[in-house]
Amino acid sequence: MIKVYTSSVIEAPADAVWARIRDFNGLPSWTPFVAESRIEGNQPADRIGCVRNFRLKDGGMIREQLLTLSDYDYQCSYSILESPLGVDNYIATLKLTPVTDGNRTFAEWWAEFDCAPDREAELSRAIGQGVFQAGFDSLKTLVRR
Repeated sequence: MIKVYTSSVIEAPADAVWARIRDFNGLPSWTPFVAESRIEGNQPADRIGCVRNFRLKDGGMIREQLLTLSDYDYQCSYSILESPLGVDNYIATLKLTPVTDGNRTFAEWWAEFDCAPDREAELSRAIGQGVFQAGFDSLKTLVRR
């Protein structure tokens, strides 16, 4: 099992950043790589167990299930149910921590998963930079003070 970890500081209060990412169906509004998303079964996007089904801008389809959501901790976790990535047992967590010095946000996003050994470096880079860091960079632009 490998772990990918990315962190960043966002120049906005944690409440403002959380307002953007809390919606489990909201990826198209704050990530540069998701074209469209829907929650299966018309469930609320904040219900533990709900499944989001989304299409990437490159055409790939991914299904993920919400495992945890905490407004108190500014944290959510999810698993990948289906994807073209070639990963198994994928569980990711996105966590925000208020930085009181300057009213900023420390953002962390990490995932653990299994994959073919010859794909570990490629997937670590693609997920860490192409998903997690790309999401943080987009958030920085959207919530800029």
